[in-house]
Amino acid sequence: MDTEAAYRSTTVYLVDRRIDMLPELLGTNLCSLMSNVDRLAFSCMWELDNDANIVSAQFHKSVIHSKASLTYDQAQARIDDSAQHDTITTSIRDLNMLAKKLRARRMEAGALTLSSPEVRFRLENDSQDPVDVELKALKETNALVEEFMLLANISVARKIYEHFPDAAMLRRHPEPLAQSFDSLQQALKPLNIQLETGSSLALAQSLDRAVLPDDPYFNNLVRILTTRCMMQAQYFCSGTLTPDEFRHYGLATEIYTHFTSPIRRYADVMVHRLLHAAVDRDAGYASELTNKVAMAEQSDVLNHRHRMAQQAGRASVELYTSLFFKGKTVDEEGYVTQVLQNGFSVLIPSYGVEGIVYTTSKGDTPALEYDKAAHSLVSSDASVSIGLFQHVRVVLQVDDSPVSANVGSMRRKLLLQLVEPHVPG
Repeated sequence: MDTEAAYRSTTVYLVDRRIDMLPELLGTNLCSLMSNVDRLAFSCMWELDNDANIVSAQFHKSVIHSKASLTYDQAQARIDDSAQHDTITTSIRDLNMLAKKLRARRMEAGALTLSSPEVRFRLENDSQDPVDVELKALKETNALVEEFMLLANISVARKIYEHFPDAAMLRRHPEPLAQSFDSLQQALKPLNIQLETGSSLALAQSLDRAVLPDDPYFNNLVRILTTRCMMQAQYFCSGTLTPDEFRHYGLATEIYTHFTSPIRRYADVMVHRLLHAAVDRDAGYASELTNKVAMAEQSDVLNHRHRMAQQAGRASVELYTSLFFKGKTVDEEGYVTQVLQNGFSVLIPSYGVEGIVYTTSKGDTPALEYDKAAHSLVSSDASVSIGLFQHVRVVLQVDDSPVSANVGSMRRKLLLQLVEPHVPG
């Protein structure tokens, strides 16, 4: 089972299903917290003061007897309902207070608040056909859980690196290349907005200033495009890099790992084993745990499988987007998020979907010519120009013609056609 989990490396999340890394009995039952049931766990336990400073931290194999299993919505409802003052609700509010202070401190250190359009489908119970699509909405309780997960991951990273300086499984986020922002900076210049990319703190502060008073969605759009300028975070073995390369740029922390999700990530399983060996001197462990060559090889597998899982998830969203819009013709406003030589990408905020408007077909004269200097598409009479951030109106529908003779009938493209601005000819 461990060999298979190491090979899979991660759980894959698709729109209509989940492909588990571990067997269902473990993932959805024995290793999951349930209300009023004892569950074995590995706990990171802190003593925090009122300003969310860590007074002390301990790591223990533990038994958790959860008092309540709550969804994010249910927990948020307890926070918001001033009539509720029971022990569970009061505890959630206390945690939320501390989480806000932890978050504020991370932001002051230069942690980035980035964004990506995450889509949620509502599926019909029987057929699993998509009947609604919308952007995922995050609540305070999402941030509450995130802050304590981040704190646990950072605390554990320090602990395992202290005991295994050459064989700790860590996660880094390299600093982005300055030239990655060139097209984005060029598009922001006419709006008198400039992103400062010298450090994560400078970037975070400039992102906060990137607002247009008459367009509340603009700042979110800038953060989405900034996310696409970033390097990908990577798992690595501490013995293969120098400490100044450990930094996680997006989280603005000098050291980081993944500890909180061993059900769905094999990296966390490895980190649990390292932590157990670090806190229990009598614990035996296999030599592979301190073999930095084997650790580095497994890191490569983890990184590859993580990328593949992301691609599978995106392909699943693409498929269900096509199924949702099949047989429909929808007229919506959107924003230009990318300019290509033969078209441009448009993000539709109301649905959270993105597609390409092609400006030319094979053999046809292009309706818009690419202007490399301005990184925009311009009509032949110069009356229309399409650039990043521009408001456009498009018609969405599914192209029913097969992509090729060898592609099955399920593979359909979302077709976007420009309505406004009108392009002559």
